[in-house]
Amino acid sequence: MTLGPIGFAAPWLLWALAALPILWLILRAVPPAPIRRRFPGVALLLGLTDDDTVSDRTPWWLLLLRMLAVAAVIIGLAGPVLNPETRSDTDSDAPLLILTDASWASARDWPATLKLLDRVLAEAGRDGRPTAIARLTDPGAPVFQAAETWRSRLSGIAPQPWEPTDAMTEAARAALPDSDFETLWISDGLARDSRAALLDTLKSRGPVTVVEGGRPLVVLGPPEIEAGQITLHATRQRPGTETRLPVIAHGSDPAGNPAELARLTLVFPEGGLEASGTLNLPNELRARLTRFEISGQGHAGAVTLADDRLSRREVALIEGRSGREGLELLSPLHYLRKALAPNATLLEGTLATSLPANPGVIVLADVATLSPGETADLLGWAEAGGTLLRFAGPQLAASDVSRDGEDPLLPVRLRSGGRSVGGAMSWGEPKTLAPFPEDSPFYGLDIPEDVTVNSQVMAQPDPTLADRVIAALSDGTPLVTRKRIGAGQVILFHVTANAEWSSLPLSGLFVQMLERLSITAAADTTLPADLAAATWQPDRVLTASGTLEPGDTLPGVSGTALLSDPLGPELRPGLYDGPDRRLARNAHDPERDLAPMVWPAGTRIEGMVRASETPLGGWLLALAMLLLLGDILASLALSGRLGPVRRAALLGTVAILTSYSPDTAWAQSPPEIAEELALAHVITGDRALDEIAHAALRGLGQTLFFRTSVEPDPPVAVDLERDELAFYPLLYWPITPDQPLPSSEAYARLNTYLRTGGMILFDTRDADIAGFGTGSPNGAMLRKLAAPLDIPPLEPVPEDHVLTRSFYLLQDFPGRHMGRTVWVEAAPPDAEQVEGMPFRNLNDGVTPVVIGGNDWASAWAVTENGSPLLPVGRGFAGERQRELALRFGVNLVMHVLTGNYKSDQVHVPALLDRLGQ
Repeated sequence: MTLGPIGFAAPWLLWALAALPILWLILRAVPPAPIRRRFPGVALLLGLTDDDTVSDRTPWWLLLLRMLAVAAVIIGLAGPVLNPETRSDTDSDAPLLILTDASWASARDWPATLKLLDRVLAEAGRDGRPTAIARLTDPGAPVFQAAETWRSRLSGIAPQPWEPTDAMTEAARAALPDSDFETLWISDGLARDSRAALLDTLKSRGPVTVVEGGRPLVVLGPPEIEAGQITLHATRQRPGTETRLPVIAHGSDPAGNPAELARLTLVFPEGGLEASGTLNLPNELRARLTRFEISGQGHAGAVTLADDRLSRREVALIEGRSGREGLELLSPLHYLRKALAPNATLLEGTLATSLPANPGVIVLADVATLSPGETADLLGWAEAGGTLLRFAGPQLAASDVSRDGEDPLLPVRLRSGGRSVGGAMSWGEPKTLAPFPEDSPFYGLDIPEDVTVNSQVMAQPDPTLADRVIAALSDGTPLVTRKRIGAGQVILFHVTANAEWSSLPLSGLFVQMLERLSITAAADTTLPADLAAATWQPDRVLTASGTLEPGDTLPGVSGTALLSDPLGPELRPGLYDGPDRRLARNAHDPERDLAPMVWPAGTRIEGMVRASETPLGGWLLALAMLLLLGDILASLALSGRLGPVRRAALLGTVAILTSYSPDTAWAQSPPEIAEELALAHVITGDRALDEIAHAALRGLGQTLFFRTSVEPDPPVAVDLERDELAFYPLLYWPITPDQPLPSSEAYARLNTYLRTGGMILFDTRDADIAGFGTGSPNGAMLRKLAAPLDIPPLEPVPEDHVLTRSFYLLQDFPGRHMGRTVWVEAAPPDAEQVEGMPFRNLNDGVTPVVIGGNDWASAWAVTENGSPLLPVGRGFAGERQRELALRFGVNLVMHVLTGNYKSDQVHVPALLDRLGQ
């Protein structure tokens, strides 16, 4: 039952309000209790008139107060709810079916979906309506049961990282019961043809209400390699204003821990649906990429996985007649260099110098004869997954290689001599290229009309020849042939790598063919028969929210299914490992149109966000208590029993009770300056990072407490613009690429802090991948932040620096990252080693800054109960790395507290004994 915006869980209790007039008459008819006074000389008062009289009726305002208290109790017990959730215009008692798409596109609004489900189930529970919840991504027969039962299971209902297919939608439609029910359809907003039939069936069962979120989808396409750079494309569902979205490149650091490697901003123009940008990353970072993610979207469609396509492969170029004199344009390697240099790292030399580097591709340009040792080495390398790319030429045509029998490093047997067409000594015309077959890695490439072939080496007829031809001339003769060798392959171009035998090297088609074979062959979506039939094991799979989780417990899939089957429970989006490569299957298909769903006219459509339900029963009962308390005070006052002392006590009690609230009970005073030693960290504005820094200093403080005589207070978060720094001997400052620069007043306080003995530990947290240069966003920000500071000349920590022995003997200073350079104040030039001492005389001063990128906070951070907060490394080696990080923190604090006293002569015997000297 609802009255305006207020609903009632027990409306029958409201009938008690009809008794209020009767209660009014009863209370008005009963006079208040008379005042009784005891006095010995009452006889002397007989016959006198008392000026203080007591009313024979209760005052009207007191009656009204009592009526309001009783009404508040009645209404409060009736269970009033402000903005109750109602799902239909009529008070229906029919069962309620809650249908949700539960796809990756639903993940962005899933927290709001759970709140909506909770409100709807609460309303259905009050109405006693049987309820069922069904997901299109996991179709099944709806099970109608008590709404409270479903409310207890809400935490286990989650979206899936795939969309409902036509088959799934049809299965859900077929499983619907024949009885009448009302439907609440929570849609992800994407158009699908299969919705129409399902919607018609649901409308035949009862009313249907569609709920959609208001935010348009933004998805990220797979990365592409263009001119040696990574290009990313994003698409949004609806046009809008100019929008800037950050894209984060995730990967692993040198120790194998998850890390942010780069960041890119994509800009959607006003009214546009597409945005793109490029990233130029060094080979080391590109090889460690795992995924790209649009920040803040929270669904798998905003994540694209990185597979072997992004690895910048090493290609070795070997020429059959190296060192010859002649024009550059006649060199077989000239066109190969031009075609491969933008997307590959080129190695030139001999087989003896190239094979130890284990390149991904080895190109032999007109190399005919190989020694038995070279043949064996190449076979072993190819069987392990290498691609051998060979080009014909005069030497191969004149040799006897692969004449009588097939050479193991050639895909076909060759005829002696060669074939010349279109030349001065031939009658025919130059041959053009035939269209590439569908099973060819070149399928889909456009063939320019001006590409012709004048000469070629011919393949001898063989039963396997047709299966090994991946490109042919217009007359059907082979142009490119391929043969599998173990996990690798050998490919032969039957023409030269220069323009002597064909115009192919002069065309853009030559570049595209080489890219397909040597750059992107490992991730080519056209798999050969053996890889298509092979089993591909999921390594890591995507969740609907866009996070990666291990997939090694899931069953493998065939290569054909991996490339063509729709996603579902048996084929999840993620990274799959095959015999010789890794392929990514993303949640969003770039060919998928992001058109929003247009529902038929007359369909009731609502938004996801509504005014939340607010129970009013507790407030009304509390109001009734206050009114009854007021009635007691008024009654005591009217009867003369409320003296001055009692009046003051009661008023004080009322003031305390009415001023209490949960917010004031839990409020905390602002942090005070620590009375004892405290470690501090700079507030960066990144809440998550600040929490990690706080947890890190808590962990370091606990280590100091248990291992040393230092007993620090809880760590303090310092605001550089407001807080005094002189109370904290050590200041931990993590660097983020977008943190604001301090003001001039803050820099003045920082310089004073450094000059008066304070120490700042700068941590870029990026493993110093660019040496604090502009190539790292955190390194570039460190340069900006440190420019106004009075920092002395720096040097890498020398082997005899006091940091290496202030408490523990250390040779390295790892955090979450290992083995990176740590910088401290440079020693004075006149510092010399004293005879008999294992270190220089460095007694004066403490380095004011320590700069590194090892992310010590992640290694130090602990939870409230002292457990490590973040992973470091793997297994025992990781725990050893965390222990060394804590020891570095202890040495750092002891150094800042005690200075360089460990350089004194008195410590020499003990140090020599510990050093084993």
